[in-house]
Amino acid sequence: MNKIALIYMGGTFGCVGEPLAPMPFQTFKPQLERIIPPQFIVSCFEAPSVKDSSACTAQDWLLLIQEIQRLQLEGFHRFVVIHGTDTMSYAAATLARFLGNSCHVVITGSQYPLLNTAGDNTREFTDAIDNLYLALEQVQALNPGTYLAFHHQVFHAQTALKSHTTELDAFSGIDATQECRTSSTATIVHTEEIQRSAALSVVNLMMQPIAMHQLAQQLQNILTTAPHFLVIQGFGTGNLAVNADILAIFQKLREQGCLVILTTQVTFGQIDQRYAISDWVNTAGIVTHTGHGHADLYAKLLQLYLKYATAEQWQQHWYDY
Repeated sequence: MNKIALIYMGGTFGCVGEPLAPMPFQTFKPQLERIIPPQFIVSCFEAPSVKDSSACTAQDWLLLIQEIQRLQLEGFHRFVVIHGTDTMSYAAATLARFLGNSCHVVITGSQYPLLNTAGDNTREFTDAIDNLYLALEQVQALNPGTYLAFHHQVFHAQTALKSHTTELDAFSGIDATQECRTSSTATIVHTEEIQRSAALSVVNLMMQPIAMHQLAQQLQNILTTAPHFLVIQGFGTGNLAVNADILAIFQKLREQGCLVILTTQVTFGQIDQRYAISDWVNTAGIVTHTGHGHADLYAKLLQLYLKYATAEQWQQHWYDY
């Protein structure tokens, strides 16, 4: 049976006490090893960055990818990652895009801690054990790639999104048994790229039903300190009403090195530019998101940012990723 590297990155799964706080890895490790069924050959590792997932950024996930790639050189090809649920979908999509089909990865976590308040035994009610067992089983069974396992379900990682804040059935996406277009090529992560990722600036603007002059003012405010990427979440299939002032600001953003991306605020489904209200997209110098969801879009922006230096290059290679 293939050996599995189990990497602990924090989250509710490893929290103890009241209020909940992460248990140090060296204290948590023996408790974790105690519940692993004997049929699995598992080595436990601490991730380079262990923290509340709401504080995670690209740097933390790139460090994790670098650690997975280091462990691959040591003969590990199957990985289970324990991660907090808040940004688990972002972590999953980033792992999927950078690791491709180079190994088997399943990311999981829990809505309830593994251990009781004192941290000396398993909690009377917890979803942590079931989720971990599911991940260990599936990392042996699934094809190479990255997946998210949670509450008796396994999804293609690039498609997974957290869809409920507190229920056990917390994630949605395309089932791992279904065909799905996902990244296949791995990207080796170097230290200089991890350092560069700290400067990545992304602004997300979810549209509200406001007057166009109000939108123009909001965009004007963003223009004062232009990010690398401005993501605009339109309505429905990506519909967004614009005027000459808004289009002019888009042009100014581009001149300042910002690439504008149009996507949808709807959780699932592709955008569709067949409506007349979207005719302007073809001439506005912006791009549209055709990937699997908002977390996957973030991972794509990170890939482009690390690979190319300018907005022109990001647009030129937009549909290569």
